[in-house]
Amino acid sequence: MYDEQQRPDHGPLAGFTVGVTAARRADELGVLLQRRGAAVLHAPALRIVPLADDSELLAATKEVIDQTPDIVVATTAIGFRGWIEAADGWGLGESLLDRLREVEILARGPKVKGSIRAAGLTEEWSPSSESMAEVLDRLLEEGVEGRRIAVQLHGEPLPGFVESLRAGGAEVLGVPVYRWMPPEDIGPMDRLLDAAVSRGLDALTFTSAPAAASLLSRAEDRRLLPELLAALNHDVLPACVGPVTALPLQAQGIDTVQPERFRLGPLVQLLCQEMPGRARSLPIAGHRVEIRGHAVLVDGELKPVPPAGMSLMRALSRRPGWVVARSELLRALPGAGRDEHAVETAMARLRTALGAPKLIQTVVKRGYRLALDPAADTKYGDS
Repeated sequence: MYDEQQRPDHGPLAGFTVGVTAARRADELGVLLQRRGAAVLHAPALRIVPLADDSELLAATKEVIDQTPDIVVATTAIGFRGWIEAADGWGLGESLLDRLREVEILARGPKVKGSIRAAGLTEEWSPSSESMAEVLDRLLEEGVEGRRIAVQLHGEPLPGFVESLRAGGAEVLGVPVYRWMPPEDIGPMDRLLDAAVSRGLDALTFTSAPAAASLLSRAEDRRLLPELLAALNHDVLPACVGPVTALPLQAQGIDTVQPERFRLGPLVQLLCQEMPGRARSLPIAGHRVEIRGHAVLVDGELKPVPPAGMSLMRALSRRPGWVVARSELLRALPGAGRDEHAVETAMARLRTALGAPKLIQTVVKRGYRLALDPAADTKYGDS
């Protein structure tokens, strides 16, 4: 019999395929996922325009220098550093720093504070929550009427932030530090979309709202949006680094999971908690069998399974213990045509991959069934 106390020798994400849409820090996220056993499919949904190419940033920098604001809100470490570096490249670095020494600087979080201090500046305040909503609350409580506020934008929407400041009587200057654009090579994103729609992914991660919006837009262009939304609603777990990132998905009625701390590490930890619980676990022929995205765990041991075999395993597990006809299993095989021998071939390979032939029984002239343990018949027989 299976040992429920057996400790796995694989990561919590082993057997799962996770899609990564990030353009920035994608390698870091991919490594974190792979270390925990996941297979990673990466397709940047965006690219970042180099700072020095952005004329809007130059214009905003000159405006900050010519008309010193009362407050500067710094939102990201990379953005603030990039702003200073770009100003240096234009010969405006010292002038910008002189102006920033005269103003009240609010930093969204500790990484931004580090960038501010590295530039020889000091922040006035930073929220403990790292939330722009808390920054907004503080500004509105202090009163913003007649004040000039520069907001370092970071490519993601700040819902209601600028509008609320303006409604409170502030003059707001946006400082667009870098700009998101569609990827130059759209092929990888199309392959990621195809994988999501075909359930070749188990989870899809988003680290910026523009990336989520870009993927949805591409799906709409390809007339795949309804299929993508169906996948994200039922089979592919959408995981976002934070609530702002989730907004484009929520606008389409997609519920997402988000870590309490808006960082890559907690995002990966959240997947480690969520994904194993989404796998089907069954007592079969004296073994504990867990069906994951591209692999099966037999008594805690990871068994990689070919795609055709996984299609059969999922079809059998939808009615564990019941006989599934060859014709139905044939329909579950992608591109198998009408030859039922394809089922027999795929089934033989599946049994070999599982390493426990008795898990799947052949029912002569009828089909195949998972050998569900008798004590489990009542629990699983009608599922």
